[in-house]
Amino acid sequence: MTNVGVILSGCGVYDGAEIHESVLSLLALDRAGAGIQCLAPNVEQLHVINHLTGEESGETRNVLVESARIARGDIMDLAEASAESLDALVIPGGFGAAKNLCDFAVAGADARPHPEVARLVGEFLEAKKPIAALCIAPALMAAIFREVGLAGEVTIGTDADTAAAISAMGARHVDCPVDEFRVDEANRVITTPVYMLAAGIAEAARGIDAAIAELLRLAD
Repeated sequence: MTNVGVILSGCGVYDGAEIHESVLSLLALDRAGAGIQCLAPNVEQLHVINHLTGEESGETRNVLVESARIARGDIMDLAEASAESLDALVIPGGFGAAKNLCDFAVAGADARPHPEVARLVGEFLEAKKPIAALCIAPALMAAIFREVGLAGEVTIGTDADTAAAISAMGARHVDCPVDEFRVDEANRVITTPVYMLAAGIAEAARGIDAAIAELLRLAD
């Protein structure tokens, strides 16, 4: 069985992991018979957004605790995880990937990854174990590539401003339609646009299903 770590960044598109992307990833992995270990950093969120109004609520929430909602409680502190016990890694998008796993949402091209996220992803890159980064999570990958001194290649679809920030971090951006993915063969990193382009959950699912299938093929 292929064992896959899924890094969550909270619960909700505006301040955590995108729920559709997370659940579709978990569904695709489970349907393929993969073992799944959900992971999240045990840190406070950057902020909490009221998803009904789009405004900050003034609350404080923990990324690991909120991510446990998506994982149905079966989740592990990312600090306790290592690439030794996992064969592949998935990072769903949502603003949490750009706010809680790194600071791209605030710092743009000067983004830095959370140290524990950078450590774990760096272990996968060093071991040449495949990683799938969805939606905005490729911006996190660009920050980690810079951190570990790699020249990576990713896609977030066709958004010019985000692509420019990724290029400014030293990664190469390639355009990609919503139902396809791109593979950085040298680093074994798969990226797909999902809700950077998707108009609905069915479109999001097509890109995720294709990316997860490629991830598991590479993990074999």
